[in-house]
Amino acid sequence: MSLPLRDVYAEPTLADLMPSVLSSAGVAGESNRLDLAPADHTVVLLVDGMGWELLQRNTKAAPYLTQAPGSPMRAGFPTTTAVSLASLGTGLPSGLHGITGYQSYVDEIEAPVNWLRWTLAGTAIDQRDDLVPETVQPHRTVFERGREAGLTVTTVVPKAFEGSGLTRAVLRGGNFVGVSAYGDLLAQVAAAVRTGGRSLVYCYIGEVDTLGHVYGPESAAWLAQLTVVDRFVEQLAGALPDGTRLLVTADHGMVDASRGRRIDFDHTPGLGEDVTVIAGEPRCRHIYTDHVGRVLERWRNELGDHAWVGTRDDAFAACLFGSDPDPSLARRIGDIVAVGRGESTVIRSDGEQVMSNLPGQHGALTDEELLVPLLRIG
Repeated sequence: MSLPLRDVYAEPTLADLMPSVLSSAGVAGESNRLDLAPADHTVVLLVDGMGWELLQRNTKAAPYLTQAPGSPMRAGFPTTTAVSLASLGTGLPSGLHGITGYQSYVDEIEAPVNWLRWTLAGTAIDQRDDLVPETVQPHRTVFERGREAGLTVTTVVPKAFEGSGLTRAVLRGGNFVGVSAYGDLLAQVAAAVRTGGRSLVYCYIGEVDTLGHVYGPESAAWLAQLTVVDRFVEQLAGALPDGTRLLVTADHGMVDASRGRRIDFDHTPGLGEDVTVIAGEPRCRHIYTDHVGRVLERWRNELGDHAWVGTRDDAFAACLFGSDPDPSLARRIGDIVAVGRGESTVIRSDGEQVMSNLPGQHGALTDEELLVPLLRIG
């Protein structure tokens, strides 16, 4: 068995972005791994799903963004929104903040949790009382650290995010401003920068990811939305006060899984045998079992070259969840981890009907998923 891929954290990742911003604003004790120049006012815009490779292939749809100064950096692993937002908000890899996938098994409730919704996986059953977000993820966020150091910290995101489990777990600490559309997003970000002596504003756009999932990355709908975002960023940059730095990044990219092999966990003979829980998502699966050796062999035989399949220890040896994962969080990582290669997926046509039918997928370690932009404007 060969170890996968790459040492994800050998190069800068999203976990390094906010500590670098704080350091560049003069906050002591923060690491500036990205070598950001000093700045008193920074806006960080995260465009969900806008991977570096996708952006570079579509210059006509995004002329402003593709001409902006910048370079690729890595999202972290798994390449999925909940994990990346947690890394952005804490400055930690997934093995330390504990949000280890789209869905993770959590010992406290003996069931998998959907971190984006903070519900039992596959249900609408809210878990904020049983899994208190501030306890599940206890590390101080970068927003708390910035506020404690005297920065005015503002989070400008959709109104629906207010009080959500993920917001409380990994984005807490700033002044929350809920918005409804691009117009008030721009106005509220510009206003927030003008508040206080030093400021950090975090904002988020989600529609590129949504349309990538539904129609596929680089579909006509996706390209049209990318152009909308391109024009918005140009408008936003023009609306910010002089001396404000705008950093544009993303949480992950995406692949078109309709072109790859689809292995159906629910209908592939033997694949579910001895499996007690399956979590994660189609491009990165966490498999739980009391019979690791047997299940590992079956999965490797079935998936072949379409995925890297290894044990939790193999994943730790490859530093997929960081170089020093918290042992108390190890069970949030599967006994076996399966990471898609190419555009292949492990779907669940019965248990996850909607997600299994989406052409756009992410979670694995291809450049299309792992590389995200870090654009430096202003």
